[in-house]
Amino acid sequence: MADHSQQLKEQVLQARNAGHKLNIVGGGTKAFVGRAADPDAGTLSLAEHRGIVDYHPVELVLTVRAGTTLTEIEATLAEEGQILHFEPPHFGDGSTIGGTLACNLSGPGRPWAGSVRDQILGVRLINGKGEHLRFGGQVMKNVAGYDVSRLQAGAMGTLGVMTEISLKVMPRPAATLTLVQDMAMDDVIHYMNSRAAEPKPITAACWHDDKVYLRLSGARSAVEATAEKWTGEVMENGDPFWRQVQDMQHDFFTGGDPLWRFSIGSTAANPVLDGAWLIDWAGSQRWYRGKADTKQMEALAKAAGGQVSLFRGGDRAGEVMHHQPDALKGIQRRVKNSFDPDGIFNPGRLYSWL
Repeated sequence: MADHSQQLKEQVLQARNAGHKLNIVGGGTKAFVGRAADPDAGTLSLAEHRGIVDYHPVELVLTVRAGTTLTEIEATLAEEGQILHFEPPHFGDGSTIGGTLACNLSGPGRPWAGSVRDQILGVRLINGKGEHLRFGGQVMKNVAGYDVSRLQAGAMGTLGVMTEISLKVMPRPAATLTLVQDMAMDDVIHYMNSRAAEPKPITAACWHDDKVYLRLSGARSAVEATAEKWTGEVMENGDPFWRQVQDMQHDFFTGGDPLWRFSIGSTAANPVLDGAWLIDWAGSQRWYRGKADTKQMEALAKAAGGQVSLFRGGDRAGEVMHHQPDALKGIQRRVKNSFDPDGIFNPGRLYSWL
């Protein structure tokens, strides 16, 4: 557990002076996300830049170095009966908080608990000029105006090297219970959205293989009262199921076919495609496994009020994120230039043109 920020800063300055590019790597468990890394770029590793900087259980605030593993963070929080509310997926023992924020990854409870982006209070960042900057803070009142901290969510490391991250944590729910019942895909979208609209302690809603799963979490009395009112059988132990969905270890995610992620309107009709589906986030996130044409997939996503990305597999040398209009491209290029004017960090990892 050590602070390697000075060494990281020196590496950035050396790369800038030499005109070299850098691929930022933490635990290396999310190398499949985004486009393939530039083979000609050097490696900037944050694996040893780890450890808990500050933790205030009473204030529900945690500050950690970006290379700290999710396993270490969650073990520390568990001692105080607290959790990372956004349920970050673990793609291996080396999964880090920095990579989770950079890829903007959140688990099944995202519509109710918020995303990793929503939990961020502040970051420290080394920009492309080798400057070590601080954005935000450790309280919500510091998160105002142009929020650079949350801008890192989904930026895939293209804006700089995150060294420290401050985020909110939450108490572990007193009780959790999962209801499951048979339901066809044509009926499940309306059903999940109807349940989600009720003032009940629902914290996850997922469908796969003609079964719908609803998770209830919170005060024991509220959870048990809702379970008695709603239909569905109580799973003997629903935690392993949700963990498999969270970590993408469910059987649905295995296999060699490309994995597509639709982020669309929760009430939109499901895109018409032959193949396997898993519907999460009460319909807002829909996973599809199968070979398909990118233009066709983008047209289907647009019709459903959202976007699609090639999350895993397929051609990683091509574009894997949804096509962006020229106006938005211009904004993203200007933001990139303000943080990384020489284009040092993760070249082409998010888009070929960035």
